[in-house]
Amino acid sequence: MKSIVVVVFFSAITWAASAVPGSRGVDSLDRFFREVGTFSARFEQVVLDEDLNLIEESGGRMTIKRPGRFRWDYDPPLEQKIISDGDKVWIHDIDLEQVTVRPLVDILGKTPATILAGKGNISDNYSVADLGTYGKLSWVGVQSKQEDSAFADMRIGFENGNLRVMELVDNLGQTTRITLLDSVENPLIADDRFAFTPPRGVDVIDQTKN
Repeated sequence: MKSIVVVVFFSAITWAASAVPGSRGVDSLDRFFREVGTFSARFEQVVLDEDLNLIEESGGRMTIKRPGRFRWDYDPPLEQKIISDGDKVWIHDIDLEQVTVRPLVDILGKTPATILAGKGNISDNYSVADLGTYGKLSWVGVQSKQEDSAFADMRIGFENGNLRVMELVDNLGQTTRITLLDSVENPLIADDRFAFTPPRGVDVIDQTKN
């Protein structure tokens, strides 16, 4: 579940948004996808059940570079690395000593990651709506038009025009909330940051050859 959420989030940020203008949240969304080519931040992630009880807490650092490249490094004790070079995604579970390799395009086709990950108009496959301002955050709602989407709903929150929070609700009613801290827009990031070679001795499950 963690890996799907990450792919949703990072792949999401590679579209050029084409949402309806005229609201603070949607305008912030449009600005982010027009002006931000690279992005890095610390993150805090919580998973809540349908009654909003805490199931899991984790955190780490994320980095992205369009198009389609991202890196998501979870801190111990839930240490995991999820890395995409824009073609393949490597999911490295440190404790299990296992690496799973998947085609990015296959994952995008089955999750809301296609919201912002490909070319074209976001409104072709997703409904985008302004949800208003609550406290310091201006919210945008994004909902897939596909019945087989992994997530029933996604909400993106901006503070003073800056990306701060994403909330994803799956089809079982669980909510994953990702809060971004100390974010930096358009830092210089080398391409090799998104390269990955499985460590010696780990079990590699390569799903790109199926």
